[in-house]
Amino acid sequence: MHRFQIVIVGCGQMANAWVNYAIARPDAAIVALVDIRRESAQAMADKHGLSCGIYTDLASALQETTANLVFDITIPAVHREVVLTALSHSCDVLGEKPMAPSMEEAKLMVDAAVRSGRMYAVMQNRRFLQPIRAYKHILESGTIGKLGFLTAQFFVGPRFGGFRDAMDSPLLLDMAIHTFDQARFLIGADPVSVYCHEFNPAGSWYQGRAAAACIFEFGDGIVFTFNGSWAAQGVPTSWDAEWRAIGSHGTAIWDGNHAPYAEVVVPETDAAKSFIAPTKRTEAEFQWGDRQERHDGCLDEMFAALIEGRDAETVCTDNIKSMAMVYGALESARIGQKVQL
Repeated sequence: MHRFQIVIVGCGQMANAWVNYAIARPDAAIVALVDIRRESAQAMADKHGLSCGIYTDLASALQETTANLVFDITIPAVHREVVLTALSHSCDVLGEKPMAPSMEEAKLMVDAAVRSGRMYAVMQNRRFLQPIRAYKHILESGTIGKLGFLTAQFFVGPRFGGFRDAMDSPLLLDMAIHTFDQARFLIGADPVSVYCHEFNPAGSWYQGRAAAACIFEFGDGIVFTFNGSWAAQGVPTSWDAEWRAIGSHGTAIWDGNHAPYAEVVVPETDAAKSFIAPTKRTEAEFQWGDRQERHDGCLDEMFAALIEGRDAETVCTDNIKSMAMVYGALESARIGQKVQL
């Protein structure tokens, strides 16, 4: 029997990458597909040549198979039900972001995972990139001195259609958690407060507020700012955002598309200090090896954690802190005041 007996819940388009990953693992087998629309689960099975069970109810799939791992690829509103059901059947869970449509639900899910002793980890694929790992190394190595200010710019104009167009806060709820999680990863700490202004810009095709400006304060005086819009047409940033980190001795840049680099101040004598200090460019060091990136990179980390009996990097007890950034920003925008996190 394969070590990982997997039930996949939610058979929409996003599930294909999860299915392909599971099929490629020699230690894993997909034992069931679950979707409220039976025909969607059957279509997924036919597409990938799977002969597993087809279900419309997760509890039945778990009772009738040897499952020990659940992939939750459902919409956020269903995550709580899927995760709690899986945990109650002694299954580990790997799921899509965001964890839940509210902090209250997210906390219930985290508490349930902790009580069960099973692992619940969340997909945060934008941590798992060679460039962001190299960028983090620049910040951690002291190349630019003590970090004081980190900024991210995110401006793209996708026309998804469907549920995102009708959301009250499509940017903050559906997308910004990626950038917020990246910021926590890069700084290596968690924020203590946020002030956010959320709005719907001119020309937007979203019903809700598709743009936001956020100021997060971290411990030790570090400030992270996020400016973004999902209705920005022309001159798009990378989907991984554009980053600037300013330290006591220089600045590090990552545009989300190319290799990061830094410009570091060149020491001068007191007698001949320039109006603007001269700098030298320092290229990033890529030290992450030949690991998988993005979606598969995150799944590799999750499975490694299961095999090694440790928490995954994106385990729910950590990922809820990125969720707190999202819901803290939403609350700040609602009341027009700084919110403590």
